[in-house]
Amino acid sequence: MSIDDILLEAEEKMTKTEQVVIHEFAGVRTGKASPGLIEGLPVEAYGSTMRLRELAGITTPEPRMLIITPWDASTLHAIEKAIQKANLGMNPAIDKKVIRLVFPELSTERRQEFIKIVKKMAEDGRVAIRHVRRDAMEHLKNEDKAGSVSEDDEKHAEKELQKLTDEYIAKIEQHLAHKEKELMTV
Repeated sequence: MSIDDILLEAEEKMTKTEQVVIHEFAGVRTGKASPGLIEGLPVEAYGSTMRLRELAGITTPEPRMLIITPWDASTLHAIEKAIQKANLGMNPAIDKKVIRLVFPELSTERRQEFIKIVKKMAEDGRVAIRHVRRDAMEHLKNEDKAGSVSEDDEKHAEKELQKLTDEYIAKIEQHLAHKEKELMTV
C-alpha cells in the first residue's frame, strides 16, 4: 500500500466520521422541528420493521411542527404507535390522513442537557478520528519496516496525517459550535 493510498483511506474514514457526527447532531432536538428527529424511527408495518421515512413524507410547515403524511393510509396508526413508543415527549395527533407533531418550547435545563449530549457526540467523533490517525500511523510504520517507504517519506506522511486529523477535528468543533448555538436560540 502506498503512502498516498494510506492517506486517502484515512481521509475517507475521517470524512465518514464527520458525516456520522452531523447525522447524530440532526437527531438532537432543538427549539425547532426537524424531520431528522423522527425519520429513522422503526415502525411495525406490513409484517416487518421499516423506518418512518420509508412509509411517509415528513414536512415542516411551521418552525415547531412536523406533518407526517403516510403514503398508505393503513399505516397511519402504526406510525402513531411508533412515535408514542419513541418517547419524544410529545403526542402525535391524527388529523384525517396526516399526523401532526407539535414541539413544545424547550426549557433552559432541557437545552443544557441537549448540549451535554452533543458534546459527548462530538467527543466520540474526535476519538474516532484519532483512531483513524493511529491506524494510518501503524500502516506507515509497517511500510517503513518493510522497506517500501523511505524514512523521510514516512515523516512527511505523518505530518500530512496530523494536518488531516487537525482539520477534521476542527470541522467537528465547528459543527458542535453551530449545534450549541442552535440549541440555545429561543
